[in-house]
Amino acid sequence: MTTEVTDIVVGTLRTGLVGAGFMARVHSAASRRAGARLTAVATSNPARAEAAARHLGIERAEGSARSLLAASDIDVVHICTPNGTHSSLALAALAAGKHVVCEKPLATSAADARALVAAADEAGLVAAVPFVYRYHPMVREARARIAQGEAGTLLSIDCSYLQDWMLRADDDDWRADAAAGGPSRAFADIGSHLCDLIEFVTGERITRLTARTRRVFDERGGRGVSNEDIAAVLVETESGAIGTLLVSQMAPGRKNALVLELHGTDHSMRFAQERPEELWIGGREGSRLLLRDPATAAPDSARLQSAPAGHPMGYQDAFDGFIADVYAAIAGEEPEGLPTFADGLRAAVLTEAVLAAADSRTWIEVPA
Repeated sequence: MTTEVTDIVVGTLRTGLVGAGFMARVHSAASRRAGARLTAVATSNPARAEAAARHLGIERAEGSARSLLAASDIDVVHICTPNGTHSSLALAALAAGKHVVCEKPLATSAADARALVAAADEAGLVAAVPFVYRYHPMVREARARIAQGEAGTLLSIDCSYLQDWMLRADDDDWRADAAAGGPSRAFADIGSHLCDLIEFVTGERITRLTARTRRVFDERGGRGVSNEDIAAVLVETESGAIGTLLVSQMAPGRKNALVLELHGTDHSMRFAQERPEELWIGGREGSRLLLRDPATAAPDSARLQSAPAGHPMGYQDAFDGFIADVYAAIAGEEPEGLPTFADGLRAAVLTEAVLAAADSRTWIEVPA
């Protein structure tokens, strides 16, 4: 259970956050719940760092990311800054001997992500990427049932990740700037979560894909836009299963609609992130809705269930479970399913394959 992990690390880890936006709030809440000491925060604006320290209950604001990384009283650094800064900050944190939690995408190129994996391995430090949808208990339940053969042989995959926050021409964000957000926006930002879930739940790699992307507005906030709003991807897994992925940040009314549906020779399974307490299991003779219940769940699902059945768990709970596992790994444990920099590299490889396939309008073989 998460509480067991918390008992191991309480009072021992000193946390530094780089960034002060929404994700910093999520990270800080999860760190506090895992028993860490929130030691310092830094942003690109010292005044904003001071405000964040007060608002988030962090002991002090540092004048810069560089000074935070150099601080001797920080054990683990959480990087919650724009995408284009991730690789340099993570590399500097590892060089300073800090464990690292880096928001995704880990890097805006596979080459940079590969260098980070090598640096973390060489340093012997815990380096994690928050693919936190793995931490919904019903995702773990689906994974366990598929591993046990309940679905049969995987035939097809039908999934999507839809949002609407970039629907209008005047909707703007740093992610739309390729220098800050990277060459891919919609797919790198949310499609990476979808691919991570496919491979995590099924236990199969995506081996081939082809894709189309669409940029609806060439300008946002008075500047040119070069990354995509929508991506449609056709994939094939190592067993020959085929799948469709639709990723959009311009789907009116959809706020965070991540849906993963898998079809096997015996059963189908469907998880929807906006209804995280449920797992739909379909069969030819009938279908059923399985509700979260630690008393009957698979062990890897039950360990993440911090609330009894009937007491809804959601996104922050999933994030809390992820951070608890990161801190357990720092304490020397080996938590099941912890997403590391290697998984961040995998996302970068898939993102580059999607962009290459969309550009060439051909099938791309995805490197292992």
